[in-house]
Amino acid sequence: MFKGVHHISISSPDRERLVAFYRDLLGFEECTRYGWPVGSHGLDKVVGVKGSSGEAVMLKAGNAIIEIIEYLAPPPTTADPDRLATQHGIAHICLDVSDLDGEYERLLAAGVVFHTKPRFVSHGASKITYARDPDGNVLEFQEILDRDQPIMLDWM
Repeated sequence: MFKGVHHISISSPDRERLVAFYRDLLGFEECTRYGWPVGSHGLDKVVGVKGSSGEAVMLKAGNAIIEIIEYLAPPPTTADPDRLATQHGIAHICLDVSDLDGEYERLLAAGVVFHTKPRFVSHGASKITYARDPDGNVLEFQEILDRDQPIMLDWM
């Protein structure tokens, strides 16, 4: 039986830059750091990559845990930082916030790139906006204003 999502993992070319974004700017708490050297054959089998090595950091906010991994070997490929949310794979990570307008202004002033200003959805029951982390991963920031209303996208 599945109990829920434990964590989301992001591969980054610059682990510390991404940790600073999630920890220092968004307020996630650093939980642990770990790594593994080349020659960790069991882990190679798990990740499906021969000769892998990496360093990782786990960060937590509320019930959300994000793992940031910087693979050191073999040399990783670079993702398109401007990839569209329509491309296959994880489309976005949604983070619950309070005071979305305030967070939008704070993060905008810190240089975070947003797709749009916060917009009301679900007949005014919530507000959302999309932004990019420093690696180009799409983040949704959501403020639920009325938890009794179903989530419905009504701006179309």
